[in-house]
Amino acid sequence: MSLYDDAVLVLKGYEEQEELRQYYLDHLAAHPEDGMWKACTDGHVTASALVIDPERGRVLLTLHKKLRMWLQMGGHCEPGDASLAAAALREATEESGVPGLTLVPGGPVRLDRHPIPGPCTQHLDVQYAASAPRDAVEAISDESLDLRWFAYDEVAGVADESVVRLVEATRARL
Repeated sequence: MSLYDDAVLVLKGYEEQEELRQYYLDHLAAHPEDGMWKACTDGHVTASALVIDPERGRVLLTLHKKLRMWLQMGGHCEPGDASLAAAALREATEESGVPGLTLVPGGPVRLDRHPIPGPCTQHLDVQYAASAPRDAVEAISDESLDLRWFAYDEVAGVADESVVRLVEATRARL
């Protein structure tokens, strides 16, 4: 199964955010060749994962180098990604430096459509959550200025509403 086919199946199975979910599906239908890739200037699907430590009630956020915002780990799909879930897990592992992350069961936690600087106009982010192992030690990647654990109730003070909503949805899933 192609990454495109997986994305369509994942989105068809996602039962929340109906209007936004349909927007993603319509976008993919209009862009069957490039809707998953950075080259699609009308926007493209991305995959991310909020790294969580449920035992300690905290999340790991990255201070994104280009955007200079505290965000969950994530980014562009790559040709070697077998699925959206695999892309999200790869991105989370690469950007956090934490081996042994496991996706929280149940598929995507949220969808988030956000504008980005050109030439592409938007990211259609499919957001997962990933549990960190008990002994997780993070390591800053080239894409980050910083990595930091934040208690659930600290996130609203450092991150934008999209990250706050992702934390809330993840906590509800747990």
